[in-house]
Amino acid sequence: MTDWSERIGATTDGEARVIFDTPTPARQALDGTVVTPLVHLGILEVAGTDAERFLQGQTSAQMSLADGDFAPLTCFCATKGRMLANAQALRVAPDCYWLLMEQSLLEPLKAHLEKFAVFYKTEMRLRDDLAAIGLIGNDAPALLEARLDVEPPHIWHQRQHGDRLVVRHPGPRPRLIALLPITDLEGCWQALTQQAIPVGNAVWCLQDIQAGLGWLSASQQDSYLPQMINWEALGGISFKKGCYTGQEVVARAHFRGQVKKRLMRLTLEGNGVPVVGSELLDAEGKRQGEVFAAERDAYDQVELLAVLTTKEVAEPLTVNGVRCQRQRLPYPLERLDPEELATHKG
Repeated sequence: MTDWSERIGATTDGEARVIFDTPTPARQALDGTVVTPLVHLGILEVAGTDAERFLQGQTSAQMSLADGDFAPLTCFCATKGRMLANAQALRVAPDCYWLLMEQSLLEPLKAHLEKFAVFYKTEMRLRDDLAAIGLIGNDAPALLEARLDVEPPHIWHQRQHGDRLVVRHPGPRPRLIALLPITDLEGCWQALTQQAIPVGNAVWCLQDIQAGLGWLSASQQDSYLPQMINWEALGGISFKKGCYTGQEVVARAHFRGQVKKRLMRLTLEGNGVPVVGSELLDAEGKRQGEVFAAERDAYDQVELLAVLTTKEVAEPLTVNGVRCQRQRLPYPLERLDPEELATHKG
């Protein structure tokens, strides 16, 4: 984890987590506009004359769609189709891409891709000179434009102004990520906090859960097919592009209906937050899945994403002996082609 959050008064709270003294931070995000340092996210830059061609052979995205406006979701897989990382692909210059992903996967993915990059005119580097700031709230788009002078984009799109770049993610409230040089951090933070309340990044992670959006961490590498975290339902897989590493397995699982586990939303009846990987057991004590992500919400209830079997099971499900309730996902579990999503501005 980078330590730039200390420069804006945040306190470290475990691995890749920061907090402020703000009371009931999740509640603040319901009632107003909040700003948070997204220290759990980072950027891997891929640049060079062969950058697009190189990424086209490694990632699930159709890289021609990453055009400086649309910023598609993507994933990188091992040869057996299991994900090594998932990311959002941003085109920041004709021959330069940023991969926005979970911080703990930056080094492992870079090491994996370097095995193939030697055959292309391309270079990779971790952009430790950048900070990611999240804005949540109905007033977030207007605040961003007024304070950072960047027009807010549509969901899964990007806007760039000088050395500042903004992307928009789905969620129960408008959510925007500003990527900016650390040298500009204090000034931008001061401008934003004139109208937005600072909160820890657990609030952002909670809204990822509520959006049904799962980001892999290092402990989850090589564990799931992309469809197991609903990546094709979010537009993160192009089934119209050519080959990439793991593509045959991913395509076969889709067209033959072989995906037997899915990312689901749940809430716990207790308020203890389970660790990632905790077992979900059915009423007969049989394991039916595991916790993918968990956070406490504004009502002191724990919300989960879990990778669960798609077959009928004996209810109720439990985690560490505590009952779960299933919740609706905010999107249908069906294929969404990124080629269609690229033209969608809603």
